[in-house]
Amino acid sequence: MDNTRVYRMLFSSVYPLYIKKAEKKGRTKNEVDAIIFWLTGYNAQTLQKQIDKKSDFETFFAEVPALNPNVAKITGVICGYRVEAIEDKLMQKVRYLDKLVDELAKGKAMEKILRS
Repeated sequence: MDNTRVYRMLFSSVYPLYIKKAEKKGRTKNEVDAIIFWLTGYNAQTLQKQIDKKSDFETFFAEVPALNPNVAKITGVICGYRVEAIEDKLMQKVRYLDKLVDELAKGKAMEKILRS
């Protein structure tokens, strides 16, 4: 499968969609940010830099300060794929993020989403 199209998508264009999805279900931008910070090790300033420079997903994940060591605990299906079974490591990271935002929109508690 060619995932190039996903890798070239701008994080800055998908980020507002994550927020919109969460807010439609009564969640907040701060919660979306908390998920991104937990997963990637970015903080408010470094995340904003990625948005400002219009990083694509490939760059966004290549520059991650520290992928959370608990990512292996993120399991389940997103977009028809089992996240834990995705062999392409970059696509797996993109799907981890999708899965976490999805769990937020479904009303899951933050402690559960952040695997604590």
